[in-house]
Amino acid sequence: MVRIRILQSVAGLDFSWAPGDEVEVDDEAAGLWVDGVRAEVVEGAEKAAARSRGGGRGQRAETRSE
Repeated sequence: MVRIRILQSVAGLDFSWAPGDEVEVDDEAAGLWVDGVRAEVVEGAEKAAARSRGGGRGQRAETRSE
């Protein structure tokens, strides 16, 4: 399975994806969708999944106020 980020809206009979959605698809489907226009591969998805299964809180996002 490959985790991809949707770049353009797409819908079918049993699914609907909006830009920014991250979905897991099989390798064959990823080869069809990932072209830099419709979708892109999510880098580091394995690390994020492992971190989320580990429990606890993630690092706090850096914010700047001006």
